[in-house]
Amino acid sequence: MKLITVGDNVVDCYLEEKQYYPGGNAVNVAVNAKRSGTEQVSYIGIFGNDNKAHHIKNCLQQEKIDFSRSRNVYAPSAQPSVTLDKDGDRMFIPGPKNSSQHLFKLKLTTEDLEFISGFDVCHTSCYSSLEDELSKIAENCQISFDFSENTNINYIKKIAPYINYAFFSGSHLLDKEIKSLQTICHDCGTEIVGITLGSRGATFSRNHQHYRQTIKKVNVIDTMGAGDSFIAGFLTSYTKKKDIQQALDFAAERAAVTCTQRGAFGYPHPVEEELLSIR
Repeated sequence: MKLITVGDNVVDCYLEEKQYYPGGNAVNVAVNAKRSGTEQVSYIGIFGNDNKAHHIKNCLQQEKIDFSRSRNVYAPSAQPSVTLDKDGDRMFIPGPKNSSQHLFKLKLTTEDLEFISGFDVCHTSCYSSLEDELSKIAENCQISFDFSENTNINYIKKIAPYINYAFFSGSHLLDKEIKSLQTICHDCGTEIVGITLGSRGATFSRNHQHYRQTIKKVNVIDTMGAGDSFIAGFLTSYTKKKDIQQALDFAAERAAVTCTQRGAFGYPHPVEEELLSIR
């Protein structure tokens, strides 16, 4: 199985710990797919020119993720922050808007598309501003798309005709809302629709046939990136074996492993002092 991810890279800044970790949906799925057993994984994104971008690249190199077709720009890396509220729950604080992720948008070249055509699946998400590129990617490769919590019907209908796998984060959704999302995607042509439900596990459908998956119980340290690990595990297993229930069980195992470590996939780095002023 060969997977390419295209889109965002960020550092998640844990303010209480004064540490940041590499992240971003596309980067997280790439690393976790490699760890899940995908033979070849590549990443295309836009890197800033700061120490954070260097750290992300270094981590990708250590994980044997090729990012040679990525762009480099003169801008800081995106750096959302994570802190705790008075009850100990995580709160996300948006980072500065002058980052490489906010200022620049990927435009795929003919050479990029030829490169993508050598992979089984291309994964991207609503965070990567690739909506206008999906029709071209779909001519060269199957597409996996993470909508996260975006359930805007018009947006879904714009994306779904081009993708093979749709993923949503839906712990807040009612059962009727879940079924509606799955039906809309299938009617637009998407084969598989997966909705992760937090502690309730996940519900998937393949061409209107439904499946459920419970969570794997572990000592949870941090849930950052668990959903991305689930996606990576599912794509790795399903693309190889075409057994959706086996793929769901494997995906749940991979998500559970992620919950036992800090950050989306580890690699802590001390936060630079200027970030601490965000508090």
